[in-house]
Amino acid sequence: MVLRNDPFRELDRLFSTALRSPATGSAMPLDLYREGDSFTAEIDLPGVEPDSIDIDIDDGTLTIRAERATRSGEGITWLTRERPTGTFARQLSLGRGVSIDNISATYRDGVLALRIPIAEEAKPRKIAVEHTGSTGTISAG
Repeated sequence: MVLRNDPFRELDRLFSTALRSPATGSAMPLDLYREGDSFTAEIDLPGVEPDSIDIDIDDGTLTIRAERATRSGEGITWLTRERPTGTFARQLSLGRGVSIDNISATYRDGVLALRIPIAEEAKPRKIAVEHTGSTGTISAG
């Protein structure tokens, strides 16, 4: 039986325990998938200014914060207000097996994409077997 450290399983488990807004379920819904040697998390943040997005890592916990401003001003009378506003956050425990120093983030069309590469030491590899026996002859006695 071979036991492997699967960072995807750990990430998936930990992503599911992220912070959620009680009223709306999750103000930061995400998709997570593995493609090749990296994971990608795509987080919906429509209406968020890119400058308000803050991502940091502390002791294996990745925290994403973003703010959606409240529209206010004279003459505004709200008829329906369903879109959440304010500051939102998700915390993700990355676990072992990912390359924390090489995580990258892009924001396009209201979607924050995090690329989380698998660490070299966590990738499966083959170990070559070297033959060290000597060749010799057997004599019949």
